[in-house]
Amino acid sequence: MKTNNKLLVLFAMMALLLIVTACSNSANGEETESTEKTDTTDASSSSQDDSTDNSTGKTEAVFWHAMSGAGQESLEQIVHNFNESQDKYTITPEFQGSYEEALTKFRSVGGTNDAPAIIQTFEVGTKYMIDSGFIQPVQTFIDEEGYDVSKLEKNILNYYTVDDKLYSMPFNSSTPVMLYNKDAFKEVGLDPEKAPQTFAEIKEAAEKLTKKNGGATERYGFSILNYGWFFEELVATQGGMYVNNENGRSDNATEATFNGEEGLRVFEMINDMNKAGTYGNFGSNWDDIRAAFQTGKTAMYLDSSAGVANTIETAPFDVGVAYIPYSEEAERHGVIIGGASLWMSKGINEEKQKAAWEFMKYLQTPESQAKWHVDTGYFAINPAAYEEDLVKEKWEKYPELKVTVEQLQATKPSPATQGALISVFPESRQQVVTSMENLLQGTDPQEALDRAAKETNRVMEQAARANQ
Repeated sequence: MKTNNKLLVLFAMMALLLIVTACSNSANGEETESTEKTDTTDASSSSQDDSTDNSTGKTEAVFWHAMSGAGQESLEQIVHNFNESQDKYTITPEFQGSYEEALTKFRSVGGTNDAPAIIQTFEVGTKYMIDSGFIQPVQTFIDEEGYDVSKLEKNILNYYTVDDKLYSMPFNSSTPVMLYNKDAFKEVGLDPEKAPQTFAEIKEAAEKLTKKNGGATERYGFSILNYGWFFEELVATQGGMYVNNENGRSDNATEATFNGEEGLRVFEMINDMNKAGTYGNFGSNWDDIRAAFQTGKTAMYLDSSAGVANTIETAPFDVGVAYIPYSEEAERHGVIIGGASLWMSKGINEEKQKAAWEFMKYLQTPESQAKWHVDTGYFAINPAAYEEDLVKEKWEKYPELKVTVEQLQATKPSPATQGALISVFPESRQQVVTSMENLLQGTDPQEALDRAAKETNRVMEQAARANQ
């Protein structure tokens, strides 16, 4: 392998990655946390040559993360609880900005003693992390200890499992759901307890829900954030693949396939509604589309499961939660997990790795997962957390949260719902965003998709050459 060439290309790709539109911190970690750096520790200050904290005698392990706001507060409390629960290890959390920023910093120190023991990386960074050679698969510790992963959510583990090996420990996990305005449904004679399920039903409901005043549209029927993640999900729920070779899981992907019939159905649905004036285009900013929903400018839209409770709490109307729609020409397969996972550095002090592993296990306890789920809205990786009183109280207040869990657990495991593995995923997503913009400006659906697929093929080919 030509390591130098590979790293040069990957560095260029990571630089490109910084321009990719990111989702807000309040929602999910589908893809990126806020870049506002509160309580930030610079990566260069975290030298880990000495693994022992002299003040406590404990082994210290640094944990780079990308959580801010409420997520950071909850995470730091869980870390504190772990540190107080035993006398051998100290986990030191350090906020590194967005997922992209943290990953770029990790690339500069990966494989050295300055690498953090743990780094949080978004799901589309999975292929890069595996190929980097900088990480120690958690499967190593699972096998050595006989740790029982069957108690964890299978449809979340599936994403981070490659060739029957779990590479990272899932952490903040979410999926898309459809939110809808129940009051608007009642207003136009739709059943507020029965959300549309298929693309055809979405189009029909959107016609009724769209409200015009002269030449102005006061309320659109349906909207999707112009963000690649939602397109991927709508393809996968039809059983469609994003790339060839079983989504890059049977072998390295060499060609984009999202421009096939499943992807075309998604673009045709959006195109039809856009032409009919029932589709609201609110761009690629999460706050904008959420504001549009809460102010009644769109009656249905796709959002992250992690944002459900906040939307229900703040909307001035009754909010319904439903599974994401699928094409009537296909069967419903379910959803791909989004968010991020925790990776362990390779080549660092062995005691730091042990500290990292113990912390990862602590995070999976029902108590820790219950707190995380209630504080942030992310799924509990350990379903036993849903039996904790803390969660039961939350669900009693927000019964709609059950829909998000039911959709995840009803997902059919397959390469489609495992999600694609490509090292250039962020770049590909940006191509889909551009194609969506072109579609809304009048470009033919197939032509728009083909352009995105062509560009994805180009950057995949560049990455493949770097690996030769």
